[in-house]
Amino acid sequence: MGHQASEGNRSIRQSIKEHWREFAAASAGNALEFYDILIYGYFAITIGNLFFPNKDSAVSLLIAVGTFGISFITRPLGSIVLGSYADKAGRKASMSLSISLMVIGTAMITFCPTYETIGILAPLIIIIARMLQGFSTGGEFGSSVAFMVEHAGIDKRGFFASFQMSTQGLATVFAAGLSALLFALLSPEQLNSWGWRLAFAFGLLIGPIGFYIRRGVAETADFETVKSNRPKNTPLHDLFKYNWHDILLCIGVVAAATAFNYVHKIYMPTYAIKQLHLPETFSFIGAVITGFMLLIVSPMVGTISDRFGRIRIVAISFVFLGVTSWPLFYILNAMPTPAVLFAVQAFVGFLLACGLAAIPALIAEIFPTNVRSTGLAVSYNLSVTIFGGFAPLIATWLIQTTHNNMSPSFYVMSTVLLSLISILLLARRHKATDKNKDFS
Repeated sequence: MGHQASEGNRSIRQSIKEHWREFAAASAGNALEFYDILIYGYFAITIGNLFFPNKDSAVSLLIAVGTFGISFITRPLGSIVLGSYADKAGRKASMSLSISLMVIGTAMITFCPTYETIGILAPLIIIIARMLQGFSTGGEFGSSVAFMVEHAGIDKRGFFASFQMSTQGLATVFAAGLSALLFALLSPEQLNSWGWRLAFAFGLLIGPIGFYIRRGVAETADFETVKSNRPKNTPLHDLFKYNWHDILLCIGVVAAATAFNYVHKIYMPTYAIKQLHLPETFSFIGAVITGFMLLIVSPMVGTISDRFGRIRIVAISFVFLGVTSWPLFYILNAMPTPAVLFAVQAFVGFLLACGLAAIPALIAEIFPTNVRSTGLAVSYNLSVTIFGGFAPLIATWLIQTTHNNMSPSFYVMSTVLLSLISILLLARRHKATDKNKDFS
């Protein structure tokens, strides 16, 4: 057993050494994408005051959080356009285009004048920027996961693809860490004036680096083989004609993990500030802890899934997501202290890593190479749009409607039920078609 583990570790190190540029290329865009998502969520209160002013602060927050969800409306469109582009022109070409669009959207938010300066144009620019970010993000996941999986080889797909989630953890550490620093060092006036722009400007540094790395990497051999053998380049047509049932299964599989992610990680700093009345700095430190756990644990879970099977790992994780969601909110409300928040957020990070890390490789193996990027992008982004993008808005609305601070947990539990049904159907199909190696 020890010899096998040692050989496995040596093999992983060799793969990273051989493919580090591909590794960095696929990770950079994902890091920028998630950093932008987090920063907007973390500064939702500030953005609401500056760009969507309203006499009722609750309405202002609802509008700002709703704008957070607007970017998810364009994600399915981006997944169709950029996902099919990746299956036609290549993973590399699509990844370069998506990261360029991300940078443009981030720059628009960073330098946009406030409502006080240009009136109604300000919120319109923010909305357009968020929609552009959503469009670019829609194609990022499909092309980058396909790129990683196809470079990894069949026995290391889980490990390599898990870095999609590990880099989300890294983005969380940077986004929440910088936010904590800004809230600790700057006065409210400085934050509202220029401090919040620094947080978005930091994201602009990631884009050019990622674009440079992506331009220098090689296309995957799997894609080149399929491209040369395919008589007609129609990935979107083929996907919806032959793989529509795969799309539905993947949407269901992703639902629970994305709902838990957006409620317990992205929405949590706002929840800690508005509902638990904790200082901003403490709420962001909690998010840093979550991100660090996701960063460290995800590759471990990916490696385990390569050895013991992804369906089993994901199913067990979903059960834990469902049974812990309500207790986590209960503990926070019963003991709303920084120490309890930090402990809860560490546990959330661990659960997220267990639930998310094996999913990219799992759903990548469901789709054949000729429609892999399109299938990944469409199914993942539809699920994230439906169950994740508006999760902060749903959570805020549930609390204000029910006057129950633990009501967001009910939303998470309902998505867990859907995902468990989907993973059981996937397991049954896997058993019936005798494709253990491809799906486990």
